[in-house]
Formats: sequence, structure tokens, C-alpha cells
Amino acid sequence: MNNDFQEELNLHSAGAIIRHTSVFDHMESYKNNFQLSKEFTDKWVLPLYMKIRNTHDLSWADYLLELKNELTEDVTLTLLGDFNWRTRTVGAYLSVLKNYENQIPIIGVHLLKSEVCYAGDLYALILAYYNTPETIEYLHKYLEYYLQKPELDFDQEAVLEAVAYLDMINKTDNLSKYLKLWNKMLEERNEISKVRNIRIAKIIEKQEGKESSEKYLKNLDQVIINPELSIKHITEQIKFLQELRSYFD
Repeated sequence: MNNDFQEELNLHSAGAIIRHTSVFDHMESYKNNFQLSKEFTDKWVLPLYMKIRNTHDLSWADYLLELKNELTEDVTLTLLGDFNWRTRTVGAYLSVLKNYENQIPIIGVHLLKSEVCYAGDLYALILAYYNTPETIEYLHKYLEYYLQKPELDFDQEAVLEAVAYLDMINKTDNLSKYLKLWNKMLEERNEISKVRNIRIAKIIEKQEGKESSEKYLKNLDQVIINPELSIKHITEQIKFLQELRSYFD
């Protein structure tokens, strides 16, 4: 197999689906200089990465409690330093369970650089959980930049909801200054989607005929996009995190 193609597959699997440049490129991401062992990933990653957002089936929490005495700063740093969304999300979550506040800059930079997908919502959750001037600043920096990037369908909504949650907790009104940018981004993103859909429709017309192309566009017209923000999910997640963390003190 071609080495470049294999590298692309590896990056895609790690979550680096969209590679982009940003104003945060000068920031240094925390990265390991070694590969994780199978034993380590079998223990700390595979049983957890798909479950840590689940507050209904808590078998993963019971599993973590069994490992409580083995969960160290080295473990969380190793997870956060691996270039993969699975390890980074688990590392961020375990870091907050152990209250490793010195790792906040690592999580904050991971959010700002958004090098891998499927992780930003959890970073936002953890930064909101800490609720310090430092963690709030990371959320604001993210929004100030990524709300002006409609072509990057990242975690803007999750970060906005984190800010909305903090407004409720702190009696502030930070969300309001981002709503205009949010609505503008949604409008621009919709226009980008229209252009892409027209291109796809033309391809379908060439391959399957005009009737199939028109059917494709008609089905798209029936899709309802809901841009409403809600803090229900993040409120539940933070409440659960607070309860779980009490077992790790």
C-alpha cells in the first residue's frame, strides 16, 4: 500500500478528517513522542471512549472506579498526548475526574486547534465544568474565531451551549454577543450546503437521470434544520460529572 495513502487512512482514523490552518497554529499541542501499547489502550481507551458521554448505562463508571487507584497524572497525560480523538476525549474526562487543573491548558489548546473531530464537545464540557476565567477564555477565543468559519462544521454549537450554561450559573450575558455571528454562520453554511447539493445533483443526473436528481433535491427541501441552542444536555452532563468526581477525591 502506498505510504501516503496509509498515512491518510491513519489520520482519518485518528479523527483528523479536516486539516486546516488557523490563528491558533502557533500554539503547541501536547503530544507524545511514543506509541501507546496495546495493553494501555485495552485498559484505558477501548472500554471508555464510546461510553463516557452516556449517563444512562453506567457500567463504564463502575469500571473506572475499579481503576481509581491506578488513575494517575501520567495516565491522563499519556492519553491527552496521543494524536487520536478516542484517547484525547478519555484523557480529558479522566483529567477532570482527578482535578488535574494543571492540564487545563492542554485541553484548552486542543479545543482551539481542533486537530481531531469528535472531541470538541467534551473539551467544552470540561472547560465549562471548571468555570474559571481561564477556561471561559478558551471558550470565547474558540467562538470568536470559529463562528466566522462556516466552512468548518466543528463544535461551534457545543461551545455556544457551554457559554449559555455558564451564563446561567454565573448570571452573565456572554452568549448574546455571539448570537449574531451564530445566525450569520448558519445562513452562510446553508448557502455552502446548497452549492454542494447542486453539484451532487448534477452528478446524480449524469449517472442516474434527471428524475433521480430532482428526487434528491426534493428530499433535501424536506429536511428541517434546527439551530436552537439548549443547555439541557450540558447541564445533565455536568451534574453527573460532579457526582462521579466525588468518588475520585
